[in-house]
Amino acid sequence: MSNDDLHPGTLLRQKVAAKRGLVVPGAANALAARVIEELGFEAVYLSGAGLTNTFYGMPDLGFVHLGDLAQHTAALRDAVKLPIVVDADTGFGNALNVQHTVRTLERAGANAIQLEDQVSPKKCGHFEGKAVIARDEMLGKVKAAVDARAHGDFLVIARTDAAAIEGIDAAIARAAAYAEAGADITFVEAPESLDALRRIPRELACPQVVNVVIGGKTPTLDAAEFGAMGFGLVLYANAALQGAVRGMTQALQALRDGGRLDEASGLVATFAERQALVRKNEYDALDRRYA
Repeated sequence: MSNDDLHPGTLLRQKVAAKRGLVVPGAANALAARVIEELGFEAVYLSGAGLTNTFYGMPDLGFVHLGDLAQHTAALRDAVKLPIVVDADTGFGNALNVQHTVRTLERAGANAIQLEDQVSPKKCGHFEGKAVIARDEMLGKVKAAVDARAHGDFLVIARTDAAAIEGIDAAIARAAAYAEAGADITFVEAPESLDALRRIPRELACPQVVNVVIGGKTPTLDAAEFGAMGFGLVLYANAALQGAVRGMTQALQALRDGGRLDEASGLVATFAERQALVRKNEYDALDRRYA
């Protein structure tokens, strides 16, 4: 069976299990997901922070709801064939709410869901002032997520933010417990030293996520270095968003200061590039077919 014939979740499971530092960029919308696919990346991450920033113009402080996530997951599923990992924050409630969240997002087209052990409303993992729920409560959420999935290769990623509150030893212990409860992948958020980074894949048997927040708390290394450490997935959740903000700012500053903006400036995608990205030629063909 070729990779093209595999279920996207099965393909993602295989890639992450290889522990070679698979780089997964985040998308805040379907257009960003298209760019990620066109550039040859092997999976895409629907970023809760990115969605909050772009959809609402607000910080990552728990403002996104399940309906927002489901709507954008479905848009990504229609736009790309890549495996989709969805950031579902705390799962929007208790274990029963987590079951509903998993079923909703799997139906919308997600192939993996990330749940975290912060209290609700959550905060960005690289913000100050976080708090985590009791470990046993999170274990119930992980078990509920595993039981709720319809496809065996819908992956459950269990994230812990305990390193900032209880220390790295407690965070690793939580991650191990979440894996024992059935999580396919675990994710120790915001380790702040190379020593802590090295410990995570060394001490935890299941595949691990490292989250590279540009400007955040975790040391930034090459993907090959993370792969050599044994991380399964190297997440750049908002690289596309931060690049887009810089690009928009530069283009609009040029328009403001110069009074015009054209393709020759090199500050914008061309009209043809934009239409190719949204596959206008395919819609033209359909228009002719049904005319």
